[in-house]
Amino acid sequence: MKLRRLAATLLAAIFVTAGLQATGIAPASAAPRVLYYDASQAQEFVAAVNQGAQIWNSRATNVRLEQVPAGRTPNIRVYADNGWPRTYTSSLGNGYWYMGREAVNDGYYVPRIAAHEFGHILGLPDRRTGLCADLMSGSSAPVSCTNANPNSTEVAQVNANFRTAAKVPAQTYVWAGAPAA
Repeated sequence: MKLRRLAATLLAAIFVTAGLQATGIAPASAAPRVLYYDASQAQEFVAAVNQGAQIWNSRATNVRLEQVPAGRTPNIRVYADNGWPRTYTSSLGNGYWYMGREAVNDGYYVPRIAAHEFGHILGLPDRRTGLCADLMSGSSAPVSCTNANPNSTEVAQVNANFRTAAKVPAQTYVWAGAPAA
């Protein structure tokens, strides 16, 4: 009996070392965490909010943003007002944000604002690099910037955030506006 157990253990170790499974079935990959958002109060920006969600859905693999179905409580609520865009998170993947018309009126690209604010909900801080290639550079990038896509580092961080039950403290992010001349 002992010999049989030892043989089974050795065989299992060989399979693991060789990257094989005794069952012959590959492990199922973990499904992405689904976050539901409600853009019903985003007024004229609903299409841009949906575009911002689709941008993240096309790049991040461990999280998916979906419109909230009837009867379900959303993780994320999106509003519109006349101030600067800003996000209030209660925990990773939960909170609300505003599509502020002040940034839109100043000429910032609306889909970039939406993707940026979703980035905060997904656990990314402002980076203020001034680079258009960095989605989380926000208003430090030129007003002419129309890049609404997160860079590979930003995507990797979001995937890492949702790979496990990472804890991100509650935060408030406010679109700072263009720097004074």
